[in-house]
Amino acid sequence: MLNRRSFFAAAAATTATLAISGATAAVAGGAKGTFEGLSNHITTGGVKVVKENGRYIVELADDFSLDGGPDPRVAFGKDGTYDPETKLGALLNLTGKQRYAVPPTLDISAHNEVYIWCEVAGVPLGVAKIK
Repeated sequence: MLNRRSFFAAAAATTATLAISGATAAVAGGAKGTFEGLSNHITTGGVKVVKENGRYIVELADDFSLDGGPDPRVAFGKDGTYDPETKLGALLNLTGKQRYAVPPTLDISAHNEVYIWCEVAGVPLGVAKIK
């Protein structure tokens, strides 16, 4: 028999499960965004996060471009805050399509931005909100 307390507990658990699976499904289905330049840098072009063969990949689009900067890195962040624990590697080229593997231990559902980060100066060169 379902009493009032167990009903509300079951409803809360179902809602939490749906919220978590919805965030993962959005990324698995191909979260994407467009870069905006920061710190007086011009950063443009698209980015998407895709799942291939059970692994997530960050893919900078053909139209990606960064005007320069020392030691640029690709990483994640959330709500305007860069996360230094999510570095995917050094930016391979200032322009064009590039791919970066996401470590399987990184929870990408906890992030909603992709950063191009200047490691030397400790400033963002560009950010893209991903949805």
